[in-house]
Amino acid sequence: MTVPADAAPAARTVRSVRTVGFDALTAEELDAWHSLRAANPLLDSPYFHPGFAAAVHASGFEVRVAVGRDGSGVVSALLPHHRDGSMARPAGWPGADFQGPVLAPGSSFPPRALLAGGVRGFAFDHLVESCADFAPWVESRRASPYLDVSGGLEGYLGRASRSGRDNMAQARRRARRAERDHGAVRFTADAADPGILGRVVALKRAQYAATGVRDHFAEPGRRELLERLLRVRDPSFGGILSAVHAGPHLVAAHFGIRSGNVLHWWFPVYDPAFAGLSPGWILLREIVAAAPALGITRVDLGRGDDEYKRRARTGETAVCQGLVTRSAARLALRRARASAVAAAKASPLGPGLQNMTRKIRTLMRN
Repeated sequence: MTVPADAAPAARTVRSVRTVGFDALTAEELDAWHSLRAANPLLDSPYFHPGFAAAVHASGFEVRVAVGRDGSGVVSALLPHHRDGSMARPAGWPGADFQGPVLAPGSSFPPRALLAGGVRGFAFDHLVESCADFAPWVESRRASPYLDVSGGLEGYLGRASRSGRDNMAQARRRARRAERDHGAVRFTADAADPGILGRVVALKRAQYAATGVRDHFAEPGRRELLERLLRVRDPSFGGILSAVHAGPHLVAAHFGIRSGNVLHWWFPVYDPAFAGLSPGWILLREIVAAAPALGITRVDLGRGDDEYKRRARTGETAVCQGLVTRSAARLALRRARASAVAAAKASPLGPGLQNMTRKIRTLMRN
């Protein structure tokens, strides 16, 4: 949705906040969501589109929305979230790679307004710095890299680091090798195929098991969320499934979400049998090359220290971690944990410090 410049919402101060279930939002409130988001360039990620909150809610994870109004009663901010016991978390957590209130640039939102009805804290781990009111509760910031893919592959290569260019060149050579060894290489940029999506989930779960990472898809609703998003066939928002085949083999695939000209890199996978081909790079190169046809100018890779993200990125933004709470003791304990984690990573005494941080993390689980 595009808002004309002369109709863009002005910066406003929230004077009252009402929290309702997503299904109880009025047409006025949903229209305001679209208008406020369209007026704020920091919110162009698909995670801020109401379609994402709607799909999460319909998948069995109740989304509630804090609706802020200014002194004149105009909707000036919305923040979708989940209730998790005494904690509130951003909608889509733990799979939401960008978080925060939807509001016009320069507007305010009172974070403590989320602490009502028995909620003791609002925990965030990918907060976009679009609202200065959250600054007192930010504990740390981490980089979230992206690829500027304006102009497709040629445009990207002109902006990429030497490492990024080298890996893209290697991906081209390995795709040729895959074709020689396994059959014709085919890339599908937008495959509305539930069978491929099922394979993506299966490969991702196998990857979680192999690396000892908690299985994101152990809860059935999370697979249902992807299935719902895949069925949304609207360029303004929806799921997008891309795949690389070599002969009959699915070599690599990716399920993400897009909104307008932004694609979020969410669940990339590859078949370990083809690991020697660096299939992830083959897939990424194909997506960059297809970006103009898809109307994509930026690919957000999401927070993380993965080597391929460091090599491929053309830029980065910051996302914040922290907790809104009235408890000074809880805040101090969280900050002690963050300091211990940082020290463990930097110190040659890492094993002992890491054991200490695990004990602190255990104390912080509830």
